[in-house]
Amino acid sequence: MAIPRRIKRYTGRHSLVDGIPYTLPVEGKDQPAFMAAFPINADKARRLIPGDEVHPLRLWGGRGLLVVTVINYLDTSIGKYIEYSIAIACTHGRRPAPPILPAALWSLWGTGQYVYDLPVSTEISVKGGKGIWGMPKHRASLDFVVTDRTVSSMYEKDGKLGLFVEIERPGKAWFPVNLGAVNYCEFRGMLWRSRIFFRSKAAFALFGKAKGRLVLGDLERVQPLKELEIADSPLFTAFLPAATGVLDDYCESWFVSFDRPPAVAPEGLESVVALGLVEVWPPPPDRSLIALAERGAAARPPAVPTEI
Repeated sequence: MAIPRRIKRYTGRHSLVDGIPYTLPVEGKDQPAFMAAFPINADKARRLIPGDEVHPLRLWGGRGLLVVTVINYLDTSIGKYIEYSIAIACTHGRRPAPPILPAALWSLWGTGQYVYDLPVSTEISVKGGKGIWGMPKHRASLDFVVTDRTVSSMYEKDGKLGLFVEIERPGKAWFPVNLGAVNYCEFRGMLWRSRIFFRSKAAFALFGKAKGRLVLGDLERVQPLKELEIADSPLFTAFLPAATGVLDDYCESWFVSFDRPPAVAPEGLESVVALGLVEVWPPPPDRSLIALAERGAAARPPAVPTEI
């Protein structure tokens, strides 16, 4: 998916949207990022996606993918911030797509990811991401830690662990990446589709060579993820030491429809209209919460193992 020519044509121009000043394109340069994709129960993941047009991407044996992507934005029009995407790999259409094929033929089945949760470091990022692109952003304590052996990130809010993810660095970043990704999000009772384009060199690992772990905490908004039968090991990991990402200013939206009138009103514009342009980060997360969450998980009855 190539960057559209219209984006290249307006490079260097300026916009002011909802009071947020942007130098175009909406771009982050040379930011480190990493990703881990964990097999999950696709049928249970379907319950977390509103409406009937977005479906979990299916691999085999009824398995889908939970995709966690963390980007440490170091150079953008709205300052520095971390973005922590928790998403379900998905397709878009009237019916679910066949297994596996949509992972290769993206455009045919509208392959992308449904973004379930998207904490970020700053208020200005919430205001722009949610108000303009319909992304489920909210401010939280986040970190991004790179060592010689691992890359990790923790998400904490209201003193509770949301999620911790860590991967073993999968070798040298040599593989050239130049691709576009599609995000589906729900906001205001509408389904939003936006696109981001990445250029970088990546290190990646597949199947048994992909090493990593994911720890879910007690934060309320992540509790439904505990029902997804998340595999202990990732299917895929990647580390991009210096990625450039371009977020398309063009996006699409549809009403989310249901068989019956929804019983609960969706989050609306009231959640963004009063937000300001603050770039200040909250305090860093408390990593001691990770060990507490792991001890709590160990004390529970073991889950039934799942095959992928």
